[in-house]
Amino acid sequence: MHIREIEEQDNRAMEQIIKRSLESFGLNMPGTAYFDPQLGSLAQYYERIPLAKYWVLVTDQGEVTGGVGIGPFGQNPEICELQKLYLSPQAQGKGLSKQLMNVALDFAAAHYRYCYLETFDKLEAANALYVKYDFRPLEQGLEESEHNACDAWYIKELT
Repeated sequence: MHIREIEEQDNRAMEQIIKRSLESFGLNMPGTAYFDPQLGSLAQYYERIPLAKYWVLVTDQGEVTGGVGIGPFGQNPEICELQKLYLSPQAQGKGLSKQLMNVALDFAAAHYRYCYLETFDKLEAANALYVKYDFRPLEQGLEESEHNACDAWYIKELT
């Protein structure tokens, strides 16, 4: 397994991983990443945004099995957002999300002061991961949020 920046040929695989994951939790609803207009063109989307990147986790056979992104959040240049951290079912439970988090947070720390994320309480494994990485829970989402269906929010000071 290795991690690299997303390429156009990876778009379909990541879209499917994200959609299947959300469907498995009953989260294929408006106000989630499931309906993000850029979901089918993540490579082009992240390429256009300054100080944003998306990485994919690829097997030795070239199969995309997960990904994560960092992008600016709202109008505050000090805050980025951890975006679209998803793994295929066969990649889960192997510590691979930690590898993706390390790459994303290293990039974030080089460009931002805080990292924000939005998720759901029912995604227990994800929430446990965020707490391990010293994200602290917030009572509500930050203004300018695009995912109004989320019910759990975190922020981390980057050092």
